[in-house]
Amino acid sequence: MSHKYVYLFSEGNGKMRELLGGKGANLAEMTGLGMPVPQGFTISTEACTQYYTDGRQINADIQAQIYDHLAKMEEICGKKFGDPENPLLVSVRSGARASMPGMMDTILNLGLNDTVVKGLAAFTNNPRFAYDSYRRFIQMFSDVVMEQPKSEFEKIIDAKKAEKGVKLDTELDADDMMDLVCRFKTLYKQQKGEDFPTDPKVQLMEAVKAVFRSWDNPRANVYRRMNEIPYDWGTAVNVQSMVFGNSGNTSGTGVAFTRNPATGEKKLFGEYLINAQGEDVVAGIRTPQPIADLEKQMPEVYKQFASIANTLEQHYQDMQDMEFTIENGKLYMLQTRNGKRTAAAALKIAVDLVDEGMISEEEAVLRVDPKQLDALLHPQFDAAALKKAQAIGKGLAASPGAACGKVVFTAEDAKAWAANGEKVVLVRLETSPEDIEGMAAAEGILTVRGGMTSHAAVVARGMGTCCVSGCGEINVDYDAKLFTLAGRTIHEGDYISIDGSTGNIYGEAIPTVEASISGDFERFMKWADDARRLDVYTNADTPRDAAQAKKFGAEGIGLCRTEHMFFEGDRIKAVREMIVAKDLETRKKALAKLLPYQQGDFEALFRVMEEHPVVIRFLDPPLHEFLPTKEEDIKEIAGELDISVAELKEVISNLHEFNPMLGHRGCRLAVSYPEIAEMQTTAVITAAIHVMQEKNIQIRPEIMIPLVGEVKELQYVKKIVTTTADKLIADAGVTMKYEVGTMIEIPRAALMADEVAKEAEFFSFGTNDLTQMTFGFSRDDAGKFLDAYYEKKIFESDPFEHLDQKGVGRLVKLAAKLGRETRPDIHLGICGEHGGDPSSVEFCHNAGLDYVSCSPFRVPIARLAAAQAAIKDSRN
Repeated sequence: MSHKYVYLFSEGNGKMRELLGGKGANLAEMTGLGMPVPQGFTISTEACTQYYTDGRQINADIQAQIYDHLAKMEEICGKKFGDPENPLLVSVRSGARASMPGMMDTILNLGLNDTVVKGLAAFTNNPRFAYDSYRRFIQMFSDVVMEQPKSEFEKIIDAKKAEKGVKLDTELDADDMMDLVCRFKTLYKQQKGEDFPTDPKVQLMEAVKAVFRSWDNPRANVYRRMNEIPYDWGTAVNVQSMVFGNSGNTSGTGVAFTRNPATGEKKLFGEYLINAQGEDVVAGIRTPQPIADLEKQMPEVYKQFASIANTLEQHYQDMQDMEFTIENGKLYMLQTRNGKRTAAAALKIAVDLVDEGMISEEEAVLRVDPKQLDALLHPQFDAAALKKAQAIGKGLAASPGAACGKVVFTAEDAKAWAANGEKVVLVRLETSPEDIEGMAAAEGILTVRGGMTSHAAVVARGMGTCCVSGCGEINVDYDAKLFTLAGRTIHEGDYISIDGSTGNIYGEAIPTVEASISGDFERFMKWADDARRLDVYTNADTPRDAAQAKKFGAEGIGLCRTEHMFFEGDRIKAVREMIVAKDLETRKKALAKLLPYQQGDFEALFRVMEEHPVVIRFLDPPLHEFLPTKEEDIKEIAGELDISVAELKEVISNLHEFNPMLGHRGCRLAVSYPEIAEMQTTAVITAAIHVMQEKNIQIRPEIMIPLVGEVKELQYVKKIVTTTADKLIADAGVTMKYEVGTMIEIPRAALMADEVAKEAEFFSFGTNDLTQMTFGFSRDDAGKFLDAYYEKKIFESDPFEHLDQKGVGRLVKLAAKLGRETRPDIHLGICGEHGGDPSSVEFCHNAGLDYVSCSPFRVPIARLAAAQAAIKDSRN
């Protein structure tokens, strides 16, 4: 017996989601509940996968099963496909396992041709309705199946309405509809060079192929990548007998939610159109009426619908999004699914469902998508003002929130203008570490180049600053202090607004409102904290970031990047003095100038974090990043450092590296210049001693040596750290424990983790670099070729955004296992950007790590993701 690819709705149920897709499983479930569902069948997701395996063909076995189920459907409905006397018409819709609203295609009224339409007109005694259905079918079939632009058909309709002097489609009569059908078929023949297909079975098979094809259309691929939906899931196809909302004034169609998807309020929310078909509501051609009006217009239908809506919500124990059609006063349910909702609504609904006794607290925690919490933590645009605004461009939604301000083009200007009370948006080709102060001063950051993990994106997310990156259509002219986009010229000082949650860019000022965290949020996060096993730390280099993260529930600092403290004001001068120093004594003098700054920074962090752990990473970047590149800067800085321009140029030239990411950085700096590690240890330990004595609390600093690939490197640097630290602690006469660990970011360190653990008291996985080195990709350059990888189905997602669990993940698991074999009490964490990515957090839970560390504004996301991972794990 051949494999079963096709199922009647009556053969399935809600648990068969993987096979029947979300829509098919829910139609089967509603059929089982005895609801008024127009009957039909589902072609499974396996058939879609087979279609791609067979070179985008539907094989004979699947075709035979489709026709067999079509015959069964004719029996159920008492109508025949292609029969003018009593025609069966069908809709053909996609339905993937994961809801992908608007991403794939639908065809209605399939089965019509020139003879069937006459039969339908006579059978219903309504020629206008019959020919309206036929023109809709030709338009949808041409658009979805034959990829003819919809707009060409709209032009014909507009021309017809102009001829008749009417405004609405509903004002066209039966003769007008017949005329439109003729014009549509003529256009089809002109564009395709053949007649519109008349055989309903050919129409059906072409439509099924089109839905399978739409699984691989560009918008579906982008949506899948954003939502981590695997390509190999495929989509199911639902073939359902048509019911007609466009058959007169006692007919209609609508979409409704059991609760308000924007606010979460417990009240039917939706809209409908009289004498219309499904796509009219979604397409926005006519203005629909609110669902409450249906109660006045058709009280019996409304009562039945409200009762079904309530039953479905109780059955699925979640807010439902439903489509319905009314045909001549009779209600039909076309679909139900768990409704998409805003972050605020998601929290309210989860909390309300617990209070209503419908679900447990644990279940509520699973109901909110962690990524959605971002929207609650950042300023947002005023909703009314945003509605009126028109976007002039779009980049990558790199860091959420809304920003409005005057355009500036340099970090210095951003800082200076902000100091004068101006709100600014910093526009750069790309950002670099020197821009950090300007980035901190700006309301938002807009870049021409760079992806979701570019410097601008990573730093902005860390600060909780709105950022739109990689808008390649922008042309920046730094000299003229202007940029052009979509034919508009925006000068320095002009207002723009950017939306870091959508990537939209507006050439005007849109007011923003501060985000507020309500009681539901706190209550919900407590449930999440009760469930999780992983600790959640933050990546923070400043007291402001640390305090923000603590407010969001961070339990420690998992990564303090000390180099970020070197770029400000007088400090950079001391760093440059250290770099150009020709001997140890001069270098130590320069380091002595840096010591009080570093110590003060660490004291401020320890004061904020108190007894929570603070992991401090020693200097990591290559030294050339601290030196100037422009001729005028070189001249100015040579003067400041009291050396000749030629000498400074020689230092810059000597520090030049072909690939600085693989060059003289991390622990290699401390091996070459041990005095750097000595200064940093002194700063950390002295700061800890001062704050311990000042606040009378225990502080246990954790010192992280970066970029170790060989245990002897760690041994060498650790010796400098312990010798310096032990002497300081003894001299101060205090008791203080500290730890020395390493960052696992070089594949060799992961492979040799049992050796490394002899010296390291903790491992923190630096997954940004570990990903770079495992793949051999530079994360700054990967954006240039990743699109081609997505297109060719080599990659499904950006490995810098979602941890590569197969390759990089295997190294993490191996290092964790080997590390624990040597040192059973070693604690293990992750501090790369992946620490705030929900699927990566779930991996960290499953891999048995102790904590994840992420930027402050991603702390609540990581807390929720860790809770969901623990709940799923306990249920397996």
